[in-house]
Amino acid sequence: MKKLTNQEEELMLIIFQQGNGFIKDFLQRMKEPRPPYTTVASIVKNLERKGYIKATRYGNASAYSPVMEESEFKSKFMSGIVQNYFENSYKEMVSFFVEKKKISAEELQEIIKLIEKK
Repeated sequence: MKKLTNQEEELMLIIFQQGNGFIKDFLQRMKEPRPPYTTVASIVKNLERKGYIKATRYGNASAYSPVMEESEFKSKFMSGIVQNYFENSYKEMVSFFVEKKKISAEELQEIIKLIEKK
């Protein structure tokens, strides 16, 4: 699937929260200051063109819904980040967050416990 812009990623998360909706529904969930309706409509069309959402026509309007589960979207998104920014190494990614003090030793222990359970 094609890479998303920051605006497209933000809107995808809103669409997952909404589940199925019209552009006005997505616009209402956006943080202030909200972009113009036409901007959101353009982003929605881009997401549809890129294959992330699908449209269902209801008379003159279209409702939009995701074509994949949110967990699948997040998995693809994170895989792209790890591949593009961390040399395809989750270890490098975790090391980065440790160095930037964005993850604590306690959180790392919790992660290790999760890994050991699996």
